[in-house]
Amino acid sequence: MSTHFLRDCQQSPEAEWSLTDAATGAVIAPTLLTAFDRDRRNRGLLGRDDLPAGHALVLAPCSGIHTFFMRFALDVVFVSRDGEVLKVRRHLRPWRLAICPGALAVVEFAAGGAGVLNADCRCPQGTGAT
Repeated sequence: MSTHFLRDCQQSPEAEWSLTDAATGAVIAPTLLTAFDRDRRNRGLLGRDDLPAGHALVLAPCSGIHTFFMRFALDVVFVSRDGEVLKVRRHLRPWRLAICPGALAVVEFAAGGAGVLNADCRCPQGTGAT
Protein backbone atom coordinates (compact mmCIF):
# COMPACT_ATOMS: atom_id res chain seq x y z
CA MET A 1 0.00 0.00 0.00
CA SER A 2 1.43 3.36 -0.95
CA THR A 3 1.55 6.15 1.58
CA HIS A 4 -1.13 8.79 1.75
CA PHE A 5 -2.02 11.73 3.93
CA LEU A 6 -4.08 9.63 6.40
CA ARG A 7 -1.55 6.83 6.87
CA ASP A 8 -0.53 7.71 10.44
CA CYS A 9 -4.10 8.36 11.48
CA GLN A 10 -5.27 5.00 10.08
CA GLN A 11 -2.49 3.18 11.94
CA SER A 12 -3.59 4.68 15.28
CA PRO A 13 -7.27 5.65 14.94
CA GLU A 14 -7.81 5.44 18.71
CA ALA A 15 -5.36 8.29 19.29
CA GLU A 16 -6.57 11.88 19.49
CA TRP A 17 -6.19 13.68 16.16
CA SER A 18 -6.68 17.19 14.91
CA LEU A 19 -6.98 18.47 11.37
CA THR A 20 -4.61 21.12 10.06
CA ASP A 21 -4.21 22.81 6.72
CA ALA A 22 -0.99 21.47 5.20
CA ALA A 23 -0.31 24.75 3.38
CA THR A 24 -0.76 27.16 6.29
CA GLY A 25 -0.54 25.00 9.41
CA ALA A 26 -3.84 26.47 10.62
CA VAL A 27 -5.95 24.13 12.77
CA ILE A 28 -9.22 23.48 10.98
CA ALA A 29 -10.73 20.98 13.41
CA PRO A 30 -9.15 20.50 16.85
CA THR A 31 -11.02 17.18 17.16
CA LEU A 32 -10.97 14.68 14.30
CA LEU A 33 -13.22 11.65 14.54
CA THR A 34 -12.29 8.66 12.36
CA ALA A 35 -14.30 6.11 10.38
CA PHE A 36 -11.88 3.73 8.70
CA ASP A 37 -13.73 0.42 9.02
CA ARG A 38 -16.95 -0.60 7.27
CA ASP A 39 -19.15 -0.34 10.36
CA ARG A 40 -17.98 3.16 11.30
CA ARG A 41 -18.15 4.40 7.71
CA ASN A 42 -21.70 3.05 7.34
CA ARG A 43 -22.78 4.66 10.62
CA GLY A 44 -21.03 7.98 9.97
CA LEU A 45 -22.96 10.76 11.70
CA LEU A 46 -26.35 9.02 11.55
CA GLY A 47 -28.29 9.28 14.78
CA ARG A 48 -26.53 12.45 15.91
CA ASP A 49 -28.35 15.73 16.42
CA ASP A 50 -25.25 17.76 15.56
CA LEU A 51 -21.49 17.77 15.21
CA PRO A 52 -19.94 20.19 17.70
CA ALA A 53 -17.95 23.16 16.46
CA GLY A 54 -14.31 22.24 16.03
CA HIS A 55 -15.12 18.60 15.24
CA ALA A 56 -14.88 16.80 11.91
CA LEU A 57 -15.36 13.20 10.79
CA VAL A 58 -13.02 11.63 8.24
CA LEU A 59 -14.25 8.59 6.31
CA ALA A 60 -11.70 6.57 4.34
CA PRO A 61 -11.62 4.98 1.91
CA CYS A 62 -14.61 6.92 0.65
CA SER A 63 -15.51 8.84 -2.51
CA GLY A 64 -19.22 9.38 -1.93
CA ILE A 65 -21.65 10.00 0.90
CA HIS A 66 -25.37 10.36 1.49
CA THR A 67 -27.26 12.40 4.04
CA PHE A 68 -30.34 10.17 4.21
CA PHE A 69 -31.85 10.24 7.70
CA MET A 70 -29.44 12.99 8.81
CA ARG A 71 -30.73 15.61 11.23
CA PHE A 72 -28.48 18.49 10.17
CA ALA A 73 -26.67 19.90 7.13
CA LEU A 74 -22.99 19.23 6.43
CA ASP A 75 -19.98 20.76 4.75
CA VAL A 76 -18.34 17.90 2.84
CA VAL A 77 -14.72 17.96 1.65
CA PHE A 78 -13.47 15.32 -0.80
CA VAL A 79 -9.74 14.66 -0.59
CA SER A 80 -7.27 12.87 -2.88
CA ARG A 81 -4.62 10.36 -1.79
CA ASP A 82 -1.95 13.07 -1.65
CA GLY A 83 -4.11 15.38 0.47
CA GLU A 84 -5.41 17.73 -2.22
CA VAL A 85 -8.94 19.04 -1.78
CA LEU A 86 -10.80 17.86 -4.88
CA LYS A 87 -14.27 19.17 -4.15
CA VAL A 88 -16.18 21.00 -1.42
CA ARG A 89 -19.96 20.81 -0.96
CA ARG A 90 -21.24 23.36 1.52
CA HIS A 91 -24.51 23.13 3.44
CA LEU A 92 -25.40 19.70 2.06
CA ARG A 93 -28.89 19.19 3.47
CA PRO A 94 -30.43 15.91 4.63
CA TRP A 95 -31.63 13.52 1.91
CA ARG A 96 -28.87 14.38 -0.57
CA LEU A 97 -25.99 12.55 -2.28
CA ALA A 98 -22.47 13.81 -2.98
CA ILE A 99 -19.74 11.96 -4.87
CA CYS A 100 -16.27 12.70 -6.19
CA PRO A 101 -14.58 9.96 -8.23
CA GLY A 102 -10.90 9.72 -7.36
CA ALA A 103 -11.30 10.82 -3.74
CA LEU A 104 -9.58 8.74 -1.06
CA ALA A 105 -11.43 10.33 1.83
CA VAL A 106 -14.34 12.52 2.81
CA VAL A 107 -14.14 14.97 5.69
CA GLU A 108 -17.52 16.00 7.13
CA PHE A 109 -18.14 19.13 9.20
CA ALA A 110 -21.37 20.62 10.50
CA ALA A 111 -22.58 23.19 7.96
CA GLY A 112 -20.25 26.18 8.04
CA GLY A 113 -17.47 24.22 9.73
CA ALA A 114 -15.25 23.82 6.66
CA GLY A 115 -14.50 27.53 6.83
CA VAL A 116 -12.45 28.84 3.93
CA LEU A 117 -11.44 25.45 2.54
CA ASN A 118 -11.95 25.29 -1.21
CA ALA A 119 -10.69 23.33 -4.18
CA ASP A 120 -7.55 25.50 -4.34
CA CYS A 121 -6.46 24.63 -0.79
CA ARG A 122 -4.23 21.75 0.16
CA CYS A 123 -5.97 19.21 2.26
CA PRO A 124 -5.83 19.24 6.03
CA GLN A 125 -3.62 16.55 7.51
CA GLY A 126 -4.23 14.59 10.68
CA THR A 127 -1.75 15.16 13.47
CA GLY A 128 -1.68 12.92 16.51
CA ALA A 129 -2.13 14.56 19.85
CA THR A 130 -0.58 13.14 22.99
